[in-house]
Amino acid sequence: MNYFDSVVLGIVEGLTEFLPVSSTGHLTIAEKLLGLRIDDDAVTAYTAVIQMGAILAVIIYFLKDIIAIVRGWFAGLVRPEHRGTLEHRMGWYAIVGTIPIGIVGLALKDVVSGPLRSLWWVGAGLVLWSAVLVWAERVARQDRGERQLTMRDAIVVGLVQCVALIPGVSRSGATISAGLLRGLDRVTATRLSFFLSIPALLAAGLFELKDVKGISAGQTVLGTAIAFVVAYASVAWLLRFVSHHSIARFVPYRVVVGLLVLVFVATGVMSAT
Repeated sequence: MNYFDSVVLGIVEGLTEFLPVSSTGHLTIAEKLLGLRIDDDAVTAYTAVIQMGAILAVIIYFLKDIIAIVRGWFAGLVRPEHRGTLEHRMGWYAIVGTIPIGIVGLALKDVVSGPLRSLWWVGAGLVLWSAVLVWAERVARQDRGERQLTMRDAIVVGLVQCVALIPGVSRSGATISAGLLRGLDRVTATRLSFFLSIPALLAAGLFELKDVKGISAGQTVLGTAIAFVVAYASVAWLLRFVSHHSIARFVPYRVVVGLLVLVFVATGVMSAT
């Protein structure tokens, strides 16, 4: 890997981490086009680490909300009158909603970084999960806002987040779809998706940090910094977008990219790994 690769991967990570198009899928495609080994442990670890730049962007963007949630959660631990507040409940939702992907991610680590690191999975995930995005938008009631969130919502969305371990599915696409199917309005589902992403992706990045071997600290810092800048703009744009538009708007792009990947692999233009 060189510094040009770091710049490209940082941009791809920042652009796609929070859009319902699959950052892992796009990073895998980008790695292949750059001539990197997509099944290399160091490359896999590198992409997980630069995700922390995107997570930092979310933390800063929602800093006021996060501070309120942390304060509300701690206040509720010692003062019963605070336990019914949205902030206290959101703290528990983020914690409980993250547990499933923590367990599944650790249990299937070798599968996720091994067999699933294939363009066959990327192409299939992009195409097949697109149907879920369309279905979620069509049946969504969108009659519940953030104050109507429940622990069941957090658990369901957290469980569905595990599906995003499959490249091409998209963590944000999976969690926003799950929120819509639970009756949440699109902005609430998107915000919940963001809040659940913080502990999940931060833990993944820290866990993989030890495996970034053969890639310089400068390249890692550069990719992470670029991911941060691009992701911050992406988060701001997505929140404005979902307030007026369906996430199914991303489906044509997902399907075209997914089919192209499958055709290229099937015809030998690109190898699957």
